[in-house]
Amino acid sequence: MIGRIRGILAGKQAPDILLDVGGVGYEVQVPMTTLYELPELGIEVSLFTHFVVREDAQLLFGFSTERERSLFRALIKVNGVGPKIGLAILSGLDAGQLVRVVQQKDTGSLVAVPGIGKRTAERILLDLEGKLNDWTVGDAPVAATSSQEPDIVAEAESALVALGYKPAEASRAVAAANDGSSSTPEELIRTTLRSMAG
Repeated sequence: MIGRIRGILAGKQAPDILLDVGGVGYEVQVPMTTLYELPELGIEVSLFTHFVVREDAQLLFGFSTERERSLFRALIKVNGVGPKIGLAILSGLDAGQLVRVVQQKDTGSLVAVPGIGKRTAERILLDLEGKLNDWTVGDAPVAATSSQEPDIVAEAESALVALGYKPAEASRAVAAANDGSSSTPEELIRTTLRSMAG
């Protein structure tokens, strides 16, 4: 199993990134929480990984922290939750938020994630109940700094499309939720998902 990968960031197109490792390009799928922590292209990065082998594909998933990877592994053990849904959950909720959602049995926050229905949300909460009690919820990921000001609205819309929304739907949702208080695409997408859930 591939547990960690380090290489030069050669491409970013949510939810996929391309890492150049000794001249070999590895395609890695990452949640939005990890994507927004990545540096500019051409910079070396290191990710904790989870390797999935299927009959029709071999997939590599990357995470900025071991904690995030552990949550992903816990999620995909839940019946009916595959890697795609696990990635979507960790894109809409950071590690601390997901732990809080499970501990507070907050079905609504899970249902706000594309692809998660009420039954699946309830199954996730039931399966993870008691398993995350020792996890702290105060840790927040540190956002990567960039010398260029990103187009926050465009990146948020792109992220929603990657999560399964139609472009027009994503554009309307972001416009409705954008009150100008979000300083990063990650904040705006979370505000938008909360607004859609409400």
